Amino acid sequence: MKFVIYLILVLLLVPLQTTLLPHLSVWNVKPDLGLVAAVLVGLFAGELEGLLVGLAIGWILSLFSAGELWLSLLTNGGAGLLAGFLGRQVSQMTSVSLGLGLLLVSLVSGAFAALNFQHFDGSQMWWMIESIVFPQACFDGIVGGALYWILSQRFDVIRLRTE
Repeated sequence: MKFVIYLILVLLLVPLQTTLLPHLSVWNVKPDLGLVAAVLVGLFAGELEGLLVGLAIGWILSLFSAGELWLSLLTNGGAGLLAGFLGRQVSQMTSVSLGLGLLLVSLVSGAFAALNFQHFDGSQMWWMIESIVFPQACFDGIVGGALYWILSQRFDVIRLRTE
């Protein structure tokens, strides 16, 4: 049953990311729902499922984007793995701490993407980081924190509590 849910999640992310999010953008900045979904799956389901779903999301989203394949695979899969590990180690996860963590992961991912452009000089790279990467990382953190708050209120997650 989980496999079917993850398959639906992975397959619905591409149309959602490409059709709905341009209408929900704030100052032409859209959240990276693939990264947010990988982190939430890792947090709620564990390291292995977060890694596998993150890799699948990264692969599917990279098929429909102009970015590098390995970068999307590594960032989404690594974010799912890291969130699963932190979900097991951190005793009290809050939506604010998840939002800040997702902001940092998204910022690092965006900085790697900016560094990946071969023909940018320093000023163009800095412009990209301050006008695209940082606002998107903030948006990712807000969306991830809000979704975590909604999901943690709706579902009783025993995995995230320590006794």
